[in-house]
Amino acid sequence: MARQPKEAGQVLTRQRAKGKEPGLWKVLLHNDDYTTQEFVVWLLKTVFRKAEPEATAIMLAVHKAGVGVAGIYTKDVAETRAERARQLAEREGFPLLLTVEAEDA
Repeated sequence: MARQPKEAGQVLTRQRAKGKEPGLWKVLLHNDDYTTQEFVVWLLKTVFRKAEPEATAIMLAVHKAGVGVAGIYTKDVAETRAERARQLAEREGFPLLLTVEAEDA
């Protein structure tokens, strides 16, 4: 198929497909009878970069409800932070359970 010549002053444009925004994922902390509250607060401050009052509030929510949201991130960041928190808990001998799930789930 032959190309048609463009007329003088005509601008050729190409539409770009817009990429879909990456979905957000929640890192969930699950309550257990062994991990200390102090460690959970320290973990929230260290790994999830929460201020002391927010870390304490999340820890209390986990303690009372059995589960709480440590943070909401893109999938890669959520998985990385959850894994880092698991490693630190294991190193300290705590069986802390962290899971990652889609925010809209």
